[in-house]
Amino acid sequence: MLEKVRHEGAYPTRERAEEAVRLVLAGLGRQLTGEERVDLAARLPLEAARILTAQVPDVQPLTGWAFVKDLATRSGASPATTRWDTGSVLTAVSTCAGPDLITRILHRLPTGWALLFGRAELTPAA
Repeated sequence: MLEKVRHEGAYPTRERAEEAVRLVLAGLGRQLTGEERVDLAARLPLEAARILTAQVPDVQPLTGWAFVKDLATRSGASPATTRWDTGSVLTAVSTCAGPDLITRILHRLPTGWALLFGRAELTPAA
């Protein structure tokens, strides 16, 4: 998974890719609860699953954009860099998880997450 993130994110070093993975998976661990959290952890590599499950879920889940802003604040990076990191990591997570689990996860999270996972954000017609 780390090599996929490094390749997809065009990170110059393995260490930089690992920083992105740790930041985003820790943040995702603060957002996911229930069966989706357990199922995702089971499909990730062991170290990635540990990062995800070591986090205590937040009481109020964040929208996709609020998630990126929160990670930017925590890391001290710009929102643009953090958005890049988030997309690079969550695209790899999506590959590990498979489409059915990602669909379940997206149904549990607030709006704005689909694009972070590399999917279109579909909204019902009015």
